Amino acid sequence: MDETKDAKRKPARRGFAAMDPERRREIARRGGASVPSEKRSFAQNRDLAANAGRKGGAASRGGGRRPSAG
Repeated sequence: MDETKDAKRKPARRGFAAMDPERRREIARRGGASVPSEKRSFAQNRDLAANAGRKGGAASRGGGRRPSAG
């Protein structure tokens, strides 16, 4: 078998990658519209969203600032 031919081969497109772009947009549109606006707490309360982001950043391994071990 020819090695250069195998190296140039692209992986098979599956799932969303294989879908028509318009179909992907339609699915994404439905997902965003599935939650009623009164349940979107982050969209209504900017401070709540900011605090959640800080909390997640602090909990992640690479996030947040750490004091130098000087």
